[in-house]
This record gives sequence, structure tokens and C-alpha cells, in this order.
Amino acid sequence: MSACWRPVVLLAGMLGVCLAGCATRSLPDPAYYEMEAGLLPAPDRTLEIPGLGPCTDSPDRRLQLNSAHPVNVLVHGCFGSSGEFRGLAQVLAFQGQQAACFTYDDRAALGKSAGALRDALSRLAGEGGVPAITLIGHSQGALIARRAMTAQTAPLPATQLDLVTISGPFAGIAAAKPCGFDWMHVLSLGLTKASCHLVTGAKWADITYSSRFIREPGGLEAGVGRYLKIDTDERDTCRRREDGRCVESDLIFSLDEQYQPLVDGDPRTRTVQVAAGHVEIVGDKRVAPVKLLDVFQQEGVLRPVSAARLPAYRALLARIYQDPSLAP
Repeated sequence: MSACWRPVVLLAGMLGVCLAGCATRSLPDPAYYEMEAGLLPAPDRTLEIPGLGPCTDSPDRRLQLNSAHPVNVLVHGCFGSSGEFRGLAQVLAFQGQQAACFTYDDRAALGKSAGALRDALSRLAGEGGVPAITLIGHSQGALIARRAMTAQTAPLPATQLDLVTISGPFAGIAAAKPCGFDWMHVLSLGLTKASCHLVTGAKWADITYSSRFIREPGGLEAGVGRYLKIDTDERDTCRRREDGRCVESDLIFSLDEQYQPLVDGDPRTRTVQVAAGHVEIVGDKRVAPVKLLDVFQQEGVLRPVSAARLPAYRALLARIYQDPSLAP
């Protein structure tokens, strides 16, 4: 193997291992096309907004919302989908809280995805007329969500805005560090740059520690009332076990990768650290995000579940995540 190719192959392997661990992409499942209404208010508007739709796998992406009530907008990470957040949206519905999910090309430049999200939020606030929006992003979606709410020339329509990010690599992804070495691009005659693009797509230039996207995160829009930043200590976590042995780690980003002084130093930022794996914290179709739901209730993102409704709440979690251990 040529010496100039060795760093390229090594880099592709590092990035592949890291980014393949972000989530598990699954095929649409008709069982996840619908949600229970819970205590949701009756919809009075049907919206068709590019990128924004229900938190299900349904191909029907029209939003049915009540314009008098707030909306939680959920943004998935790499290899994710709206259906991955169906369970979380169902829990919100149980408490009468509306949710919508933003989908995007996870290989596109992060700035492009953030711009599309901002356009969707503008239309949701304008055409939807909703009084408040809470934007919730996980992993790569956390980077996109925060960038969408940074101060820009044209402010978002007047509405109450809150931001929540979960496990966001705001200091850049460590495995992508070689992508930020200009000398390596020169030494390899551009092969490392090609490798970075091949593995991650156009976003390769945004996820490294030295990128402008990471170094200059921008200040939050004046209309953002608060920013809840949830960091995950993912050490010693396991995503999948076989015969009592961990065969797939749930450690994707270290705490160092999640800390960025300009992001954490914003006076509206409240940081909460949780010992949880990268997928465990938000759950998926088979894992209930019980730690995240506890934080959401403590921080006012999810309305507290009354004692009288706790048995129904636990039964809901057991049903939607198919986990009998959660049953009351």
C-alpha cells in the first residue's frame, strides 16, 4: 500500500466507526405510522412545511396542529429519522404537548441543514401561528438546532423560543480531527479530503475541531428565552449485550467533545450532565429514554406527570417501547 494512502484508509476507518455508531438507521415500519392522541388539543390547522412533519414513519408529512398551543420540534442525529422520536412525541402527547419532527440529509453541510430548519421554524411560527416553539436537537441534530437559533440578519417571527440540545459535539468530533489538518490534505495530494467527503458527505468540513462552524458558533437570537444543554457522560455504557457481554458500546462523544466555551458561556445556557449512553439518552423504538424524561420534567420541558396518572404513564412507556419491565 502506498504511504500516502495509509492515512486515508486509517481516517476512513476511524470516521466509519464513529459515525456508524451515531444511531441505527431502520426501514419505515407501518406499525409506527400512527400515534395515540393522548391529551393533545384538537388540530385546527394542516401545514405542509418542507422538512417538518409528524414524528412517525408515515409517508404523509402533513402537520396537524392546534395553533393556540406550543409545539416541540425534534431534530434527529446522523442516521436518524422522524420515526426514531415517535416514542418521545407519544410521551409529550400523553401530557397534551404537541410535537413535530424535522428531517434532513445527514450528509449535507450542517449550515445548509440549519438554514432549512430555520426556514421551517419561520413558517411554523408564521403560518402556524403557534405561541411558542421549543427546539430539541440530539447529537448532530444538536449542532443544527443551535445554529438555526443563532442571531441572523432576518430574525425569526415573534414567538416564544426555547432551545434544548442533547449530546451535541460542540467542540468537534474527535474522530474527524484529521479532516481539519491542512497539512495532511497537502501531503496526501487531496486524498484525505476526498476520504473525509466520501465517509461523511459535505458536512465533513463542519464537524472537525478547526472548522469555522465549530470555532464560531455564534450568539443565540435575542428571542431565545432559555437554552437547556444536556451533556451525556457516556463512559462505561453499552448499547447491545449478548450473553451478558457488551458487544456494542454506547460511547460516541466524550464530555470534552461536548464542551465549547462560547456555547457553554452564553448567559442563557443551563447545563445538565447525565450519566447515559448516546442512544440511551433519547431512546429509540426499543429503548425508553427514562433518564431524559426525568430531566425534562425537572426542567419544565415535559409537564410533570401527576401521581394519579403515573400507572397509565408507565403502561404507556411499556407499550410504546415494548418493554414489560416498565409496566406498573
